[in-house]
Amino acid sequence: MDQPPNRPTPCTALTLPAELPVMVLSDCYLFPGCFMPLFIFEQRYRDMLETVLSGNRMFCIGSRVSKHSDEVLPITTAGLVHACVKHDDGTSHLILMGLRRVRLLNWVDQQPYRVAAVEPLPTKAAPTDVLERLRTDALGSIPSCPHEAAPAIEALCSDLKRSSDPELVCDILSYHFINHAATLRSLLTETCAIKRYEVLIDSLRNCR
Repeated sequence: MDQPPNRPTPCTALTLPAELPVMVLSDCYLFPGCFMPLFIFEQRYRDMLETVLSGNRMFCIGSRVSKHSDEVLPITTAGLVHACVKHDDGTSHLILMGLRRVRLLNWVDQQPYRVAAVEPLPTKAAPTDVLERLRTDALGSIPSCPHEAAPAIEALCSDLKRSSDPELVCDILSYHFINHAATLRSLLTETCAIKRYEVLIDSLRNCR
């Protein structure tokens, strides 16, 4: 298994490159602080992975605007390959860790895979006390889950209650508990943390 020597967190001050490869998928949204399993089988993405692993280990997931379009949503999350297993047939399983939101500015290459010029997408500042209140509301709005999943959910909530980053908590809850594509897109592209929490809480309560 190919792993980086240290596991960074989304709060680590990593310098993002000016350009990043983009793996284009439909209705697939990576959030900061979250882990996405991927199976790499297309030759173009095998080539991309080879390049990524020999460099900074970073690439983005680009979500199509629609299933029948090649247009890609301009907001995504830069991800770091946290672990990767390459198989004898040339395919790979990997875990991509979300680092931070970025904006895709333009395509600098599209063959054999897309490469985009990127810039970090900052979140608008919000009062800490407001975000803490919204975090409490969001954690209290998580719908009931199957009995066998309850211990894992309780452990996750316990960790999130102790987190010093309410914005990160919002992203993790969004990734794990929201499965509606349009809502995920809204949560990913929203630059105001307060509005993100409002969308999240409303969606969680509607799932009850």
